[in-house]
Amino acid sequence: MNILITGCNGQLGSEIRLQEHAHPDHRFFNTDVEELDICDQQAIDHFVDANNIDGIINCAAYTAVDKAENDKQLCTTLNTLAPAYLASAVERRGGWMIQISTDYVFDGTAHIPYEEDATPSPDTVYGSTKLAAELGVSKLCQRTMIIRTAWLYSSFGHNFVKTMIRLGKERDQLGVVADQIGTPTYARDLASAILSAVEQGVRAGVYHFTDEGTASWYDFAIAIHRIYGIKGCRVNPLHTSEYPTPAQRPHYSVLDKSKIKRDFGLTIPHWEDALADCINQIKKDEQ
Repeated sequence: MNILITGCNGQLGSEIRLQEHAHPDHRFFNTDVEELDICDQQAIDHFVDANNIDGIINCAAYTAVDKAENDKQLCTTLNTLAPAYLASAVERRGGWMIQISTDYVFDGTAHIPYEEDATPSPDTVYGSTKLAAELGVSKLCQRTMIIRTAWLYSSFGHNFVKTMIRLGKERDQLGVVADQIGTPTYARDLASAILSAVEQGVRAGVYHFTDEGTASWYDFAIAIHRIYGIKGCRVNPLHTSEYPTPAQRPHYSVLDKSKIKRDFGLTIPHWEDALADCINQIKKDEQ
């Protein structure tokens, strides 16, 4: 198959690129904004037709959650309109699409893991644009697989793990929110799950994927410092009210993964084991 990857230089796109060699039966077209402007519908149509694209994995998104609150137009263009253009283009060819979505489609008021059929209720611009994308691409492309994920990090780009490592080296103490619960997710594990779905046959519908287990941001930060070996920085727990942000964070955004494990036979690592793998990679990159 000819597969278009958008956002190939981001965290998830970069991790997919690392695994493409293990899938020699497919030809991957890795693109970012320099190669393909996904906000340009004509450009998408031309690229998809010219390269006989059979499937699209859309890793591109506007992910600056706080900034999005005052940048609704661009966030909507990237997160809602662009996926619709991609879905329309690949549907004309009878192809499939994998759309990456987020835990932010929920308001975080639950106390048990969210299943795929839980009623979405976003209360941020980011979450609203991602939910609109889910609804749009599902209507425009019959073979659309939506994968919601959360708390994504990797050795690529800017993320919580790399920030905590940097601050741990620079400061003798820092505060991290301790009353927001979710699941840290290594982008490499999500990339592996996506490519497994491609190999087994993309299935239409909504799926959830994160690593196993749960944590607060405070727990996550403590683990990052422990595994990396940072000992000179004290991490203090904060209440959400002590760290106000423009966009409201979900207090509980654990996603139920039973469906994707069942349908694709996935074995998902615990978040601490995955974190250790990522930190090993970060240390290699630092050498």
